[in-house]
Amino acid sequence: KQKEKLLEMKNASPQIEVMHQMKEEFTEIFENSKNLGEGTLKLGSWLIKAKSFFPKTVRTLKNWFVEIVGYFEQRTTNAVVEGINNRLKVLKRCGVGFRNFDNFKNR
Repeated sequence: KQKEKLLEMKNASPQIEVMHQMKEEFTEIFENSKNLGEGTLKLGSWLIKAKSFFPKTVRTLKNWFVEIVGYFEQRTTNAVVEGINNRLKVLKRCGVGFRNFDNFKNR
């Protein structure tokens, strides 16, 4: 059903087709680049092509470029740390109103 909807949207707007293709290229850069040099070059050229379609995204990626291309060298992300931080924030939200830390901890 999603593929049908995507095909319908692509047929309605050639720009959507180009944007979807660029999104797929972006994903392929991270899946298929073998090293830092290759990934950096591919991402740099993708940013040039994507500027007119995704200006805010390109600006953000340029601001964090060094950190992002580090992925090609280490093949790791900070997703685990972000997940832990999210869990802690949820726990803190659930604990609003507790006056005693022991009660909060026991929850």
